[in-house]
Amino acid sequence: MTDLSRSALILVDIQNDFLPGGALAVPDGDSILRAVNALARLPFRAVIATQDWHPLHHCSFRTEGGPWPSHCVAGTHGADFPDTLFPEPVTHIVRKGVLKDRDSYSGFLDNDRATSTGLDGLLQGLGINHVVVCGLALDYCVMATALDAVGCGYQTDVIPEACRGIAADPKATLEKLEKQGVLLKSVNAF
Repeated sequence: MTDLSRSALILVDIQNDFLPGGALAVPDGDSILRAVNALARLPFRAVIATQDWHPLHHCSFRTEGGPWPSHCVAGTHGADFPDTLFPEPVTHIVRKGVLKDRDSYSGFLDNDRATSTGLDGLLQGLGINHVVVCGLALDYCVMATALDAVGCGYQTDVIPEACRGIAADPKATLEKLEKQGVLLKSVNAF
């Protein structure tokens, strides 16, 4: 078994609004939960869930001129984690997209590329040097989180079977991740 004592699992935006029936549902988003729950049971040093946590009139909403429908509004059912995501292994939650005037796809930085979510400092404080990233949506928030993890110096793995994207074919996203130094692994690799 792989030594995961300096590794963190990052669960990206596995929230009700991104699952079937949600305001911004990722196609087949719920199909990742079995793999995600299997990963979360492994002996990672930390299991960190990112959570979109938008104010009511967030800049990313169509009503405010953004590209997306209203989703993951702070304190609503849509922003909650689904009951089918086992909460026990989650050691930390990092909320993102909390400022009205800027969005945040990455778990590390807001889209202005200057405002930190605190994830890098958390990982440094825990002595983490390796992250395993999975969740929703592969071609947006998972990719942004994984690329920022590489940029921050972490050995970074993405688990394709524990991700789904908006695009039907993940090939281009996975190729981009690999070109930037992200390793693609299976749940069984751990």
